[in-house]
Amino acid sequence: MGDLNLSQNGQRKKTVRNKQSFKLWLDKRFPFFSVIQKEYIQFPMPKNLNIWWTFGAVLTVILFLMLLTGIFLTLYYTAMPYHAFLSIEMIERRVPSGWLIRSIHMAGSNLFLAFLYLHLFRGLYYGSYKSPRELVWCSGMILTVSVMITAFAGYILPWGQMSYWAANVVIQAISSIPIIGQNLSGWLMGGEIPNALTLHRYYTIHFVLAFVICFIVFLHVICMHHVKSNNPEGIDITSKKNVLPFFPYFVAKDGLVLGVSGLIMVILIFFEPGLLTNSENYIPANPLETPASIAPEWYFLPFYGILQIIPNKFGGMALSAGTIFLLFLVPWLDSSPVKSARYRPIYRISLIILVIAFVMLGIVGKFHTFNSLIWLGRLSLLYYYCHFLVILPLSARFEIGCKLHDSSLCDNK
Repeated sequence: MGDLNLSQNGQRKKTVRNKQSFKLWLDKRFPFFSVIQKEYIQFPMPKNLNIWWTFGAVLTVILFLMLLTGIFLTLYYTAMPYHAFLSIEMIERRVPSGWLIRSIHMAGSNLFLAFLYLHLFRGLYYGSYKSPRELVWCSGMILTVSVMITAFAGYILPWGQMSYWAANVVIQAISSIPIIGQNLSGWLMGGEIPNALTLHRYYTIHFVLAFVICFIVFLHVICMHHVKSNNPEGIDITSKKNVLPFFPYFVAKDGLVLGVSGLIMVILIFFEPGLLTNSENYIPANPLETPASIAPEWYFLPFYGILQIIPNKFGGMALSAGTIFLLFLVPWLDSSPVKSARYRPIYRISLIILVIAFVMLGIVGKFHTFNSLIWLGRLSLLYYYCHFLVILPLSARFEIGCKLHDSSLCDNK
């Protein structure tokens, strides 16, 4: 028995040595294991991070899930009018587990945009856009725009009633852009009305941008790892006693939020599937019958609301695009030396009102047929621009009493 145990121990030691030799051999030629060890296991994270810092990991997992389910759906999807709708019906009814794969893809898109908005809010609240993290913020904004374009293109693909008319409304809005509008809308449309070319081009945009998003995420993570993560105190921590390794501490925290996110996805898929799409989209596209109310998915409602409250088509398009463009400029519009809104009372109140204004624009987009909401929407839009162009640049002057905090504050977290 003793000889057998010695033999087994020797075999285990030999296996361990072989694995270590392979890792050393590979790292000399391609430092895969050492990079994983440095960037995702031993990577130092401020120990006072709260739940707001878990959404990046959730977004990464959902993106991976969306790619897998999207590739599966492309195997059965046909990018031709009428055939597109029938192919979706076939996936739902005839392909084994097709309804589940498509529901995961749809629920994933809703959750992805929801967590993306929360991720952006966290960056605004805690000043994650400030020096030296300007590139982290800008790469995140490029990612946001890419996701929004991809999500809209994906919404067109089922070629139901709402998909068809949403494509028509957006292309007509693009045509109002001076000089390039007509040519750009003509290229997107491929004719005078949405047709096979329109659908094919949206399908190409949706498919290609999905992989472009993966590349942008890669750049975003590189930028973040280079300058290290921000924290709720808004202090650049230099002391090792104020940081913890990413594994296992923050992996456990991210895993908990991922579990809750998975539960939300299960509820959406099995108990509230009607929340994932408009019922009008279960009707094949009909160019001769306009829906009673054309409205996009919830994550585009604020921008659609802006189009509804501005009488001029190009003006509405410009102001809607401007709401995104302003976010790119935030690192240079905010001159305050204090990062976190915890220590900026004026900015904190202004940011909360900004969220209310953004939600109000979404309500206007949903119920734009009620004229009583139009002026509320215009006031909300006015405040949105005032927040970034007036309050944000000037708030530092009225918050002179707020002082930068010493990193020792993080010791008690």
